[in-house]
Amino acid sequence: MAFPTAVNNQITDAVTQSGVQVLADAPAVALGSLYQANAQALANAAFNASNNQQQSYVTAQAATTQGVMTLLGRTNPRPQV
Repeated sequence: MAFPTAVNNQITDAVTQSGVQVLADAPAVALGSLYQANAQALANAAFNASNNQQQSYVTAQAATTQGVMTLLGRTNPRPQV
């Protein structure tokens, strides 16, 4: 307990304990924030990897289509009627 004051001792103890509780919880909150940031970064990395893979497949398919059209002597991708 702090030194005597005009305020009730239970009130000063409650205020002191709440301050101690905030200080005690700070490392856990900081670690939780770190874990959350890491999880978000990994999720973004996984999304970017799958998106890049999908885009490379689209590019490969377009290149294959263009190559086949060149071999067949066609200049546009629409079928001839």
